[in-house]
Amino acid sequence: MSVPANPSPPPRLLGVDFTSVPTRRKPVTVARGTLERGVLRLERIDELATMAAFESLLAEPGPWFGGFDLPFGLPRDFVDALGLGASCAEVIAEVQRRCPTRMAFRALVDGWGSTRPAGRRLVHRVTDTALAGTSSTSPLQTRYVPVGFMYYEGLSRLVRSGLTLPGLHAGDPLRTAVEAYPGALAHELIGARSYKNSAAADRLIARKDLVDALEQGRTRLALRCRLSHAQRDALTADASGDRLDALLCLVQAAWSVQQPGFGLRAGFDPVEGWIVTA
Repeated sequence: MSVPANPSPPPRLLGVDFTSVPTRRKPVTVARGTLERGVLRLERIDELATMAAFESLLAEPGPWFGGFDLPFGLPRDFVDALGLGASCAEVIAEVQRRCPTRMAFRALVDGWGSTRPAGRRLVHRVTDTALAGTSSTSPLQTRYVPVGFMYYEGLSRLVRSGLTLPGLHAGDPLRTAVEAYPGALAHELIGARSYKNSAAADRLIARKDLVDALEQGRTRLALRCRLSHAQRDALTADASGDRLDALLCLVQAAWSVQQPGFGLRAGFDPVEGWIVTA
């Protein structure tokens, strides 16, 4: 599938830190912003505590362009072995036909993995290991960090909502989504230091350093974030790191929307997808 042309003028931008089971304590976190002359202005951050609220976000009229932290595909080995389809939409539809629940999807993955040699059960996509200095979690992982459940719940809704997924699925040209991975950009800025899931002093300092680097534009993406004092304080005070992850996804979306072909690798696998900036 060909990649559509970039929108003009630049649309509203979204950065979405997704969770497969949103609640008040762990919502889907959405950073909204606009881009002008290399400066990304953060307008606000929303917290969506239900999947219905997430679906309403996807249904918002365009033009908008979003970076979503969830896998847009599954590893080719897994897809071909189980005959799941030849496109991202075919695969997620067949997965949900065979697996009416998340636990059924886990059972499908576990059953396939049990036939594989040790070390080759949670295989990665090409894009997962194409990130400078880090690697994203396999979308077959349904425990610990349940990225597989994020695929199951998230991609199905992106496709059903009629979004355009460049190079993967043709939909509404005014509502476009690309796969983002905040860990890649965070690693570029602060290395392997952890900034999430703790109010400890070292992680607070890491969050402050991340925010400083984003404001100063110290990344290869050559974008500077414009934040208010209140926004800066809220980003660093959020011990979960979810607000920062949403902002990192927003930065990746802002970079992607300016690039030829959205910065996606030419000829990437249509069942695996591709992470922007990889």
